[in-house]
Amino acid sequence: QVQLLESGGGLVQPGGSLRLSCAASRSFSDFYTMGWYRQAPGKQRELVATVTRGGTTNYADSVKGRFTVTRDSAKNTVFLQMDSLKPEDTAVYYCNAFTIAPPSDYWGQGTQVTVSE
Repeated sequence: QVQLLESGGGLVQPGGSLRLSCAASRSFSDFYTMGWYRQAPGKQRELVATVTRGGTTNYADSVKGRFTVTRDSAKNTVFLQMDSLKPEDTAVYYCNAFTIAPPSDYWGQGTQVTVSE
């Protein structure tokens, strides 16, 4: 069983910044990737950013240059630094951890990010 505990969501004005954190109940090295997805009202859940245990990062085109995913392996925690936020970034953000053997996805409970005046 894997637990992912997210924190850091909230309300921010356009152009502002937020930092999300996700602490895993297991070692980061147990996962092939950890990262963030988001789901806006009426839309499908989409990838935001991931980082592999080897350190390779992957970003959605819509957030490249604005968001940065990092990890603290010693604390089994992954972060999402979000800068230059736009109203279209408003969504529930979910932490994700993926294992290869067996192939499994684990999800956090979600944290709301609202970008509005």
